[in-house]
This record gives sequence, C-alpha cells and structure tokens, in this order.
Amino acid sequence: MSFLLIGDLSQSTLDPAGHGAAQIADLFHWMLGGGVLIWLIVVGLAVYSVVVPGGHRPRLTKTLVIGGGAVFPTLVLTSLLCYALAMLPELHRPPPDASLTIDVSGVRWWWRVGYRTGENQRVETANEIRLPVDQPVEFKLTSEDVIHSFWIPALGGKVDMIPGRETRLKLHPNRVGTYRGVCAEYCGTAHAQMAFDVVVMSQADFEQWLRSQQRDASEPSGPAATAGRELFHRKGCGACHTIRGTDAGGRVGPDLTHFGSRLSLGAAIKPNDANHLRRWISRTHDVKPGVQMPAFERLNQDELDSIVAYLEQLN
Repeated sequence: MSFLLIGDLSQSTLDPAGHGAAQIADLFHWMLGGGVLIWLIVVGLAVYSVVVPGGHRPRLTKTLVIGGGAVFPTLVLTSLLCYALAMLPELHRPPPDASLTIDVSGVRWWWRVGYRTGENQRVETANEIRLPVDQPVEFKLTSEDVIHSFWIPALGGKVDMIPGRETRLKLHPNRVGTYRGVCAEYCGTAHAQMAFDVVVMSQADFEQWLRSQQRDASEPSGPAATAGRELFHRKGCGACHTIRGTDAGGRVGPDLTHFGSRLSLGAAIKPNDANHLRRWISRTHDVKPGVQMPAFERLNQDELDSIVAYLEQLN
C-alpha cells in the first residue's frame, strides 16, 4: 500500500497533473523569467555606476536609468499582468452541466467528502478523493467550523472554505497518479496534519470504484472481525461514525463504511495498515494532538486486534 510523504512531487506545483495547475506553473515560469531580467538590469546598472571610473555622461546615464530602471520593468510587469489576467476566464469558467460534482466540507481536522451520484443521491467518504482522468470536476466547498483552504497543488489553485458560504473550484486532471491535498489556511492545533489523498484513475476504474462505494458495508469474515463489529458498537463508536448497513449512524466523525479501502488514516498523516491503526485507536492524541476523537486506551490487546480486523475488512 502506497503512502505519500509531504516532500515528494505529488504535492509540487511545478509538476502539474491538471490543466489549471499547468497554467499556474506556466505563469510562475514567465514571472520568474521576467523577475530575473529585471534583477539583471537593475543590478547591472548598480555595477556600472560603481565600477566605471570617473564621471558618467549625463545623457547615457539618463537613458540607462530611465530605460533600464523604469521603462523596461514597467513593460515586463505589464506584460505579465496581462498574461495572468487572460488566464482568469478559463480558470473560473464552470465545467459542463453533466460534470462530476463533489461536495467537500472542512472539519477540524479532517475532510468530509460527498459524491453526487444522482438527484438527491450522494455517497459519502472521508479524507480521500478519487477522480477520473481527463474529465472536468466541480468541487463545492464549505466549512463546518472555521476557515479552511482546499488545495491540491499538482491539480490546480486553492480556494478558501468559509463557514456559512459555499465556494466552488473546477479541476481538470490530465494524468493518472496519486497526489496530496492540504489545508492551506491555518485552522488550529492540527492544521499541519490536515491533508488528504487524491487518486486520479481511468474513467472505467473510477466508475467501478464509485459503484463499490455505493454499497453498504460488507459483513465481517472470521471470528476476530465479527467480535470487532460487536465491540465497535458496544464501545459507542457508532455515536460518532457511520457504517452504512449497520446501526452506526454518527455524523460527528468520518464515514467508515469503506474505511479499509483507503490509503491513509488520520487525514493522510499515517498509512492505513494494522500497526498504525492500532496506535491511532489506542493512542489517538499521541498520533495527532488536538484531534477530537477520544483515545481508547483501556482496550486490551485482543479487543484492539478485533476492532482493527473489523475495520480492515470494510472494503
């Protein structure tokens, strides 16, 4: 199972995997080039004034100062401004009416994700977004508490998520792969640990995945997982979490119906494997300080193993 570190290219704006991100990367390169040219001219004038001995000819000096220090930077900056403004209509143009729509809510400190699969129909997941390649997608963004900011650097720009207001973002991924999204607005204690995985896949694979997400949770297989399901309900986990097809219908925490199929846990801070899941359940605040989930430190090893076995089977 793959897990992405913060420092790899999955989170680089200079390795674009979407149309919007490619435009933003092009703008950066042009701005960098323009900035370097202006810097060279200004530094060249400074070196000329210091190195060339004796008095300087007034006419040449005036030409160099006005031309290199004022006219050239103005032309370069104006050109860059016009280039940037010309991008805005396409970046802000909404996708076609039949495009995939995904609702994302920021919650301290995780992400509630909902896929609109039909009129008044919706499939909910958390802390992971899957997208079809070469298809425009519209995100409808809200916040359930404070201001967050939704950003997938490799796919496009960032947009604030504001309580009581819906903001929108269009993305158009053009390369299959796994990328990292983050909250780009300081929102409290665990802000730096509020991330999510973004998996861009083929249209056929995406449709198959979405169909699987529409199903209720699978029945546990084996005595350990069966015991884990009973413990999950007995310990009150269903008061905060939903597992469709069971009595667990809580809305405080993430939907766990297909938790076992996700790449990571804790909002993309740890890989989703048995060892990290045990520590997440029993020592929650050591893994992610400030998180609202209580730590179940009193579970014995057998109980902890049973709950982990049950959650891993929720595919």
